[in-house]
Amino acid sequence: MISLRKITLDNRRAIFNLEVSDDQRQFVASNLSSVASCYVLSQNGGHPFPFAIYMDDQPVGFVMITYGITGYDLPSIADSSYCILRLMIDHQYQNRGYGRQAIVEILEYIRTYPAGPAQYCWISYSPENVSAKKLYESFGFVDNGEICHDELITVLEL
Repeated sequence: MISLRKITLDNRRAIFNLEVSDDQRQFVASNLSSVASCYVLSQNGGHPFPFAIYMDDQPVGFVMITYGITGYDLPSIADSSYCILRLMIDHQYQNRGYGRQAIVEILEYIRTYPAGPAQYCWISYSPENVSAKKLYESFGFVDNGEICHDELITVLEL
């Protein structure tokens, strides 16, 4: 069973050591860099929500959800919206449906509106990342025509 858990002193190293496959490294930052970004965002008016993704008691991935400000150039949809800024499943655990199950849990969490009300959730992805596009579309995300840092913006109405 997939669950989202807080990153703690006990699990942080395991989360920092998770990595995507070599051919996916261009699409996602390291988990250590992402957690550091969460700290910076939280100190500058942002609302980051970093979570370890677990399959039962095994850490298998990481997600960074944000609300409003992300610290990056923002697409027009970003204001008062949630963003799945980072999402990764470790290379050892890919192709088992964990990413799909994680998105179910992520969207359930977002729909609790932990930082405030929102109408949308958005994700950016590289046009070359066809598997990500298919995954997001299967949840109802639709490209809104915006491009930010060479990545397409896809949006889900909450």
